[in-house]
Amino acid sequence: MSLTDQYLEDDIHPIDIVENIASYHDWEFDRIEENQIAMAVQGQWRTYSITLAWSGVDETLRMICTFDMAPPAERLPKLYETINAVNEKSWAGAFSFWAEHNLMVFRYGLVLAGGQYASAEQIDTMISNAVLNSERFYPAFQLSVYSDETPQQSLQVAIAEAYGRA
Repeated sequence: MSLTDQYLEDDIHPIDIVENIASYHDWEFDRIEENQIAMAVQGQWRTYSITLAWSGVDETLRMICTFDMAPPAERLPKLYETINAVNEKSWAGAFSFWAEHNLMVFRYGLVLAGGQYASAEQIDTMISNAVLNSERFYPAFQLSVYSDETPQQSLQVAIAEAYGRA
């Protein structure tokens, strides 16, 4: 059964869908308020903190996926250069570094203007994409900050995206 088959009507709140997806995957989550949910998703490298928030004003489901990273201040220019190179490879979402909180952040917004509804598959893909991108580029960020590798050399370790079928 697809995730969408659980819903009989289109007018379901996006955060309710996220809550059902989190339960389906057995992820820890906390419904912070009606329009916001936070969860923890275990990856190979880290446990990622993912927060989704619905804004009815601009009809956007916003997602941030964060993980801790505390680079030395003198390495920040190299990290920012690596982030720029990584963002050239990420079509659905972008990374940034919140230095004040020592957090690497992957952000994405699903715009549902005109009264559109998000499907469970769309939201599940959005979350999966955040984790997959974080997993894919985590080693590159680490190498960039904690080794003598250049940002381009650091990206060589990024797990390549798979295309096609086996």
